[in-house]
Amino acid sequence: MQISILAVGRFRSAAQKTLYEDYAARLKKGALLGPLRLQEVEEKRNLAPEQLKQREGELLGRALRDGARSIALDEQGDSLDSLQMADLLGGWREQGVRETAFLIGGADGLSDSLRQRADRTISLGRLTWPHMLVRVLLAEQVFRANAILAGHPYHRGS
Repeated sequence: MQISILAVGRFRSAAQKTLYEDYAARLKKGALLGPLRLQEVEEKRNLAPEQLKQREGELLGRALRDGARSIALDEQGDSLDSLQMADLLGGWREQGVRETAFLIGGADGLSDSLRQRADRTISLGRLTWPHMLVRVLLAEQVFRANAILAGHPYHRGS
């Protein structure tokens, strides 16, 4: 199954990009959950916050491939632990889902229409994370989910 991260904005820090690429490289073709694909979108026009959020939602919606299951990242979403994330992704894989896309909005979050369109909405906890680090956190959690599903000792949680 292909995992995609569709995100507003572009990496600006080489260190953050390197961290992301490290986890993405571990999910090579042939992994249960992989390879990992990142697609970044960006609106360059200076728009009012609500207009910008709507436009970013349109750009992310266009990047979402037909037939892909989508998971919106939102502070109001469900909190999953790593085993639950592995169960979710593994279950979709067993159902024959070919691609799962995580949706990361801009500074003002995801548009309502994109959140409503998502198959699931999850939160990475109650803390606020920089959008660029969310890519890294997701890449690590997808790698961890893959390790859990493959019975690899990377995940040592209970």
